Amino acid sequence: MLNTAKAAAYSGMLMLFPALVVITTLLALVPEGTTLVGEMRAAWLQFLPADTMSLLQSSLQTRPNQSVQLVFSAASLSIFAGLGLMLSLMEGFRRAYRLPRGEWGFWRRRARALLLVPIVLVPLALATVVLVFGHQIEVWMIRNSVHELRHVVLFLWRMVRWATAFVCSVTVLGALYHFGTKRREHWAWVMPGAITATLVWFPATLAFGWYVTRVADYSIFYGSFGAGIATLVWLYLTAFSALLGAELNGVLFRERQQNFDGARASDTVASRQ
Repeated sequence: MLNTAKAAAYSGMLMLFPALVVITTLLALVPEGTTLVGEMRAAWLQFLPADTMSLLQSSLQTRPNQSVQLVFSAASLSIFAGLGLMLSLMEGFRRAYRLPRGEWGFWRRRARALLLVPIVLVPLALATVVLVFGHQIEVWMIRNSVHELRHVVLFLWRMVRWATAFVCSVTVLGALYHFGTKRREHWAWVMPGAITATLVWFPATLAFGWYVTRVADYSIFYGSFGAGIATLVWLYLTAFSALLGAELNGVLFRERQQNFDGARASDTVASRQ
């Protein structure tokens, strides 16, 4: 699990930053305004360094051909790294279920991993949009809510936001466990691992975020690479949580197989008698 989590975190790091380049470049093409995409652009500005959008806009206007090449190359690299991330996780799932190597062919395994990339990224992107806009809606509610039920409404809204994040995480992990292993298990059988991985990942992420912002200062040791190193450690925690859920599903799978084999053996003995 430890070594597989390292490999998955490395591939995730290679996938993340080119994807951010693509998203930032595409949003730089969108004018500021009150449209949905314009609001996404404004929300994205909160996570970017100052003047990033203006620099990208000037670059797109002066060198449009190079900008297209940049987006294409970054998207290709992100997809290739996402393929490596899924292959690493699928290898961890195979070991968790103790399955033999080579059940899937070389190309079939990579085709399955490539299909898992949008299956995972699309729900995560939608959940991210909900959470980002949810914060803006919460700020609007705080500014305009003056009635006596204000605190109740805010509490319920925050519950909805976190419930959305929790359900999305469980759904994504369940899809990974369901489609990422050769053993086609029922959705209900992969949910224990998905829920456990989510319950491990949420507090681990919050604790690591508190540690990075309050205790550790990665820039002292790594300089300008500090943010990248912190991101790599977070990806490692994420991959480890996913593999931990797969290990739980693997244990439950072997117990079901033993119970099934035992029941079948008992039926065979009874029929012979």
